[in-house]
Amino acid sequence: MNIKQAKEELKHTIQAYTAKDAYGNYRVPMIRQRPVLLMGPPGIGKTAIMEQIAKECGIALVSYTITHHTRQSAIGLPFIETKKYGGRDYSITEYTMSEIIASVYDRMEATGLSEGILFIDEINCVSETLAPTMLQFLQGKTFGTHKVPEGWIIVAAGNPPEYNKSVRDFDIVTLDRVKKIDVKEDYEIWKEYAYEKNLHPAIISYLEIRKEDFYVIETTIDGKQFVTARGWEDLSQMMIMYDELGIAMTEEVVVQYLQHDRVAKDFANYLDLYDKYQKIYKVDEILNGSIKLSAIDSLKNAEFDEKISMVSMLISKIAADMKKALSEDAFTNVLFKSLKEVQQANSVEVVLKRRQAEFETKRDLDMLDVDQQIELSRLISVLESYMPVFAEGGFDQVKAVFGEQVALRKSLLMKAGDELANVFAFLEEAFGEGQELVWFVTELTANYHTAAYISRFGSEKYFYYNKELLLVEKDRELQNEIEEIRDLLKYM
Repeated sequence: MNIKQAKEELKHTIQAYTAKDAYGNYRVPMIRQRPVLLMGPPGIGKTAIMEQIAKECGIALVSYTITHHTRQSAIGLPFIETKKYGGRDYSITEYTMSEIIASVYDRMEATGLSEGILFIDEINCVSETLAPTMLQFLQGKTFGTHKVPEGWIIVAAGNPPEYNKSVRDFDIVTLDRVKKIDVKEDYEIWKEYAYEKNLHPAIISYLEIRKEDFYVIETTIDGKQFVTARGWEDLSQMMIMYDELGIAMTEEVVVQYLQHDRVAKDFANYLDLYDKYQKIYKVDEILNGSIKLSAIDSLKNAEFDEKISMVSMLISKIAADMKKALSEDAFTNVLFKSLKEVQQANSVEVVLKRRQAEFETKRDLDMLDVDQQIELSRLISVLESYMPVFAEGGFDQVKAVFGEQVALRKSLLMKAGDELANVFAFLEEAFGEGQELVWFVTELTANYHTAAYISRFGSEKYFYYNKELLLVEKDRELQNEIEEIRDLLKYM
């Protein structure tokens, strides 16, 4: 299954394992709760989904890369204890609590959550001395003599042997005690993630043309050459930074992330074309409603790759502006709720201290992603700016200043809607109602930010073309059914 399906299956497993009866007992006893074993190629997001799952399920998370551990840190240090057997004293060896188990209890105390995920990464890449401990862990849910607390689900991840020479095979005894999920790379699923995280548009448009380059692992005379989903994402971050700093992205930099000579060279060459397309078509002018006949004529006569690149650039730009508008909308709502607290408390300072405490607590517990940190930091900054305003004119003066935030939100939302309408107008001029426009609508649906904006604020053109697209799909399905019936009739 792909990583999205694996995520859903993990959430279903957690729901089943944490379900309780009327007396508060777990309906699936811990002895029957098989640890989940995620097996799949490196860099496809096995580790990344764990935080998402924990947040969405409202449970805690403790994560370890087991290759960083020794046998002692995993099972605890030995110490001598004296015990009496048959009237005689004997010295026996016991063990301190495992660092990993201790971390689970620490997390429970810090978060107040009694249930969670204990995630162990690279579980089949452990040292020879630690391997028996890992097998015991999967089979018995213990490290040394200390059990994983009830309510905690074990999830482990590993790479198949074809991707890593250091991996160890699990025996049948172990595999018969785990819930094994094999995860495969999937570009279409990754693209949804790439859109949501605003990965560099040049990467998405290139992979639309060269899907086979999304995930490549080859053995050559020079050794392993590879491209992974992680490589594309990390390259995207560096490309965005280089764009902001005005630094050229060269093949020498690309190959540091895409460690495959042919793919790195092809992508570096594509970046030159991508820059050329940006200069020819002037995307910002199209979004502003300035449609140049020269750009339309160029696009009409362009090769398929160029058309895809152009449409991808337009989608990425619209998506970025829609994300900005939606973020401003969300921030305005959060600020409004805080101002209601200000009105009730008749104090900005009281509410400011609440938000600061909230930020520090969630930050220390790693409960905030990057966007949430930015939003909460901004909220604190705005509340700080409101303190002198409140001191001078009270809540009415603060409310007047808040009106500027409301106006900004409205202008950004309107701008995003106007841009979408302008792009539809441009593409209609260039392609009529051709397949390029159908692809544009399909990508608007696939893109996290454009889909979110349109679902909330609508788009007349989008709904028109989306309806036409659905009719085409239904017609195609009907034709396929007719062909299948004809084929069956041949044999009757």
